[in-house]
Amino acid sequence: MNSSAQSSPKTFLITGGAGFIGSHLSKYLLERGHTVFALDNLSTGTMDNIHDIRSNPEFHSRFHFVRDDIMNEMVLDRITSQVDIVVHLAAAVGVQLIVEKPVHTIETNIMGSEIVLKTALRYGCRVMLASTSEVYGKGVKIPFNENDDVLLGNTGKSRWAYAASKMIDEFLGLAYYQEYGLEVVPFRLFNTVGARQTGRYGMVIPRFVQQALRGEPIRVFGDGTQSRCFCDVRDVVGAIYGLSLHNEAPGTLFNVGSNEEVSIMELAKRVKTLSGSSSEIVTIPYSEAYPPGFEDMQRRMPDSSRIQNLIGWKPTHTLEEILRSVIDFERHRIA
Repeated sequence: MNSSAQSSPKTFLITGGAGFIGSHLSKYLLERGHTVFALDNLSTGTMDNIHDIRSNPEFHSRFHFVRDDIMNEMVLDRITSQVDIVVHLAAAVGVQLIVEKPVHTIETNIMGSEIVLKTALRYGCRVMLASTSEVYGKGVKIPFNENDDVLLGNTGKSRWAYAASKMIDEFLGLAYYQEYGLEVVPFRLFNTVGARQTGRYGMVIPRFVQQALRGEPIRVFGDGTQSRCFCDVRDVVGAIYGLSLHNEAPGTLFNVGSNEEVSIMELAKRVKTLSGSSSEIVTIPYSEAYPPGFEDMQRRMPDSSRIQNLIGWKPTHTLEEILRSVIDFERHRIA
């Protein structure tokens, strides 16, 4: 894919296209004149997420939603034959789901990616392969760099099934690039947040905001000293898009995240203040919050210099802006 092709309209397939990130990416691409096939089995995605897209007459001829599973190779083949770029976002996500359903996690992530890569190779499509900061495991060298060695917990802890499965995805994607010349761009997402994210699977910001707006206790798991860097989904989709069109991106792994670090206890306090909530903040031991098999990571901060150097990307939304947008969204949703 040469740089001169960057401005011409492309056709994208987004697996997990009705999910949180997938729906934002769909709209972002459509607004820039591209055509989008969104494939989603609606196990975690929802039709509500793509309601604005489907009701916009400007997008009717360029947005195609297919309710099916990436495991359905016949459907995947039919769609992939019509596209230039596949953005593979469909995955088992969320700490709670991962700990409770490790078999589903491993099978969905590894087998799903294998089918996507195999099908993309048949038609010569570029593949944007979503991975996760979970891959850095118990790393303590901050910030996390793409070339760092990784340390995962033992296989008796199902918490690490997700990280291991996504690491296999990366290995497989890069192997397709090295062995077959398939243009694969793996990228590790760090705590992507924003409007439409569900708190159903342990996502912390929507969970805190929903609890604050309902006047329920804001439940901090652990002692709250663990910290994260949250990146607005509006910034993340711009990063994915920029990498998808750059001719030097294939075969290279990229971190995609923010460097604005916050402890989970401080996050709870900020949510309480910004929402004007009277909720109390309570700590819940991990043993009560999650089934056996959970371990946490104390810090998670990306070194994003690689993507910044290649495409000039860096986040533009602050944590306060993110929290205000989620609070506004949840207020309207609850009302």
